[in-house]
Amino acid sequence: MDLFAFLVALLVGAVFLTRVAAKLSMPYPALLALGGAAVGLLPNIPRFELDSQFALLVFVAPALFIAACEVSPRDLKDNRLPIVTLVVAAVAVTTAAVAMVFHSLEPQVPWAAAIALGAIVSPPDAVAATAVLRQVRIPHRILQILEGESLFNDASALLIFSIAVRVATQGSDDIAPVAFAYVLSIFASVVAGLACVWLCVRLVAFVRDPASSIVLQFCAVLGVWMLAEKLDLSPVLTIVAFGIGLMRFAVPGTDTVIRVQSRWVWRTAIFFTNVLGFTLLGFQLGPLLSPLTPAERSHYLVVALIVLATVILVRLAWVLTFNTALRSTYRAFPSRANRMFLRPSLRGSLVVGWSGMRGVLTLAAALALPAGFPERELIQFVAFVVVLGTLLAQGLTLAPLVRILRLPNDNQVDAETAFARRKALEAGLQALEGETSAYADALRIEYNAALARWNDTGALLASGLPTMEASEHDLLHQRTVTASRQALAKLLTNGQIGTEAYFRVEEVLDRTELYTSRSVFRS
Repeated sequence: MDLFAFLVALLVGAVFLTRVAAKLSMPYPALLALGGAAVGLLPNIPRFELDSQFALLVFVAPALFIAACEVSPRDLKDNRLPIVTLVVAAVAVTTAAVAMVFHSLEPQVPWAAAIALGAIVSPPDAVAATAVLRQVRIPHRILQILEGESLFNDASALLIFSIAVRVATQGSDDIAPVAFAYVLSIFASVVAGLACVWLCVRLVAFVRDPASSIVLQFCAVLGVWMLAEKLDLSPVLTIVAFGIGLMRFAVPGTDTVIRVQSRWVWRTAIFFTNVLGFTLLGFQLGPLLSPLTPAERSHYLVVALIVLATVILVRLAWVLTFNTALRSTYRAFPSRANRMFLRPSLRGSLVVGWSGMRGVLTLAAALALPAGFPERELIQFVAFVVVLGTLLAQGLTLAPLVRILRLPNDNQVDAETAFARRKALEAGLQALEGETSAYADALRIEYNAALARWNDTGALLASGLPTMEASEHDLLHQRTVTASRQALAKLLTNGQIGTEAYFRVEEVLDRTELYTSRSVFRS
């Protein structure tokens, strides 16, 4: 009971720190990790270690699932070149650089263990970066690149990490069979994720109660992750495939009440896991330092700071080098200047290169090292310092950097939102063709007035589509909303808008349907 009370107090304090971070325009992950570390160093407090499998399951799986559901396939396709280079090349280069630096500092450490450390600290955390970047106005493409990177870099880093741990623990240098098995698991993971979509769609179809449906959604996400682990697949890729497939095949046909309530429950759950995860992440500093002597602490800190500098500088150097080469390619082959080969700016490259904060996955991977692993305690301490150091050094300076660079705002999402809402209104009006009742005339007046405002100003009005009290015109109103939804889904399917614009307009349609449908008031 005392431990439970301590966790409740820790969570309340973490929520308070998020409000402080918002007031100070700071990224809340950095402040939470710092606060957790401060609490972890206090004497006479409960001591517990964060289980790695628990951390990945509770703190990583839900966040990855929601990110996969909200990702835009069109934007992934358009930005596939920079995303692939960050996911594959940047992770590999960072892993190699950290391994060489760490091995030069600790020659007694086997190369496999050094590579394992490199893989642990190589993948940036999307939550920390987007928590900062969504506070400022930046080009939509930069945000999409960083979010797309976050979906897959965990998988590539964990692949290298698993191979290195297997080699280090088995004492074999023959990595070919292990690498082949893990590469094969990549394709199997995608297939398994899509198969889980097929099964989940059929299970959810039998549930009409919102509370039961939401519970089933959480069970499905956690179950897919655990199933992937049980089958020795990549849980990250399985969850990503599951989320993207579920968004494509199941979400558009979900009942409106379930969809709206699920959206807010998931947002609350993700916020809860982020707050608790980053706080407990900082809290691990106490258990890591307690068994060390002062001399060991000094030595560990020097090694950790050198690795931290390596992680930051290598990512920045890689992004700047790659984007310089891409600009040269653009000048040499202007005919290839499509969306995938858009010429990156120096200012945008600096933002992407500086958005390399590490998070829960890094610490969870370090904690997952088996007992007896070479220099296990040192690797775990270095991973913690890299996480806390990047959250503080980059997290606290990213927003000021964006303001100093004065990146142009492309207003892409706002423009797509305006376009989508005009099309949705036009589709609603077309659904009323042939109707001559007074209710149809009233709806035409509402929709024409709203369409005129959008056509005249193109402003993104927060008021949304017009709503009316529930009355006998509900069937006609439902027809217009249904037509609007179909038009909106077609725009997303055809790649004319991204998922962010889709969600904005869908939320307006949901509010319209909820407040005008008599079935809602009866439920």
